[in-house]
Amino acid sequence: MNNNKKKALAAFLGDYVTPHKLSLFDKILDDRTRHITVVLEDIYQPHNASAVVRSCDCFGVQDLHVIENTNEYVVNPDVTLGSSKWVDIYRYNESDDNSLDCINSLRDKGYTIVGTTPGEGSEDLMKFLPEEKTAIFFGTELTGLSATVMDNTDRLLRIPMRGFTESFNISVSVALVLFDLRRKLEASGLDFRISDDEKLDLKLKWMQKVIKRSDSYISDFERQWHE
Repeated sequence: MNNNKKKALAAFLGDYVTPHKLSLFDKILDDRTRHITVVLEDIYQPHNASAVVRSCDCFGVQDLHVIENTNEYVVNPDVTLGSSKWVDIYRYNESDDNSLDCINSLRDKGYTIVGTTPGEGSEDLMKFLPEEKTAIFFGTELTGLSATVMDNTDRLLRIPMRGFTESFNISVSVALVLFDLRRKLEASGLDFRISDDEKLDLKLKWMQKVIKRSDSYISDFERQWHE
């Protein structure tokens, strides 16, 4: 569908969305980013998995990538509070090496691969600025990231710790990293927000999520478009 048709469809569907909701869509889309994205590898606790979706939405991160090598990613709606409706979740679970598939897919899209680990050789989050498109990988609290991810990272990142405990809860780690990186991006002058074309695509997707029987209205639009 070309952009002119997309714009016409957005205007058509807009008649079935409240002005408040449309205004909210525009406001949120202006702050959406794909410059940074989150990748979860084998996170199996539903509470943590769901809290990460919520953090992505709250910090304006549009995409969440989920690697399911041995654990299925399950979202708890009581924790997400509807945020999974607004974040695009991509699952990798169809090959013998889903982690490598995810890495290769993100590299093809221009992302720098960054693994999180408290180990030596990792960069302090406080000194880290994602000048290039950056995918941040998080592993399980017990075992961390797999050898596949660790062997294929471009950089390693750590959250500075001041106590006896070696790591934060995974959902807390994601929230801390996103808060810090978002703050830095907004102060950096980098063009990190999504494009106008991406905004239009997302707005159409979001409108269809809030309009009951949206397929029927789109069929009506298609008939009128071709008349």
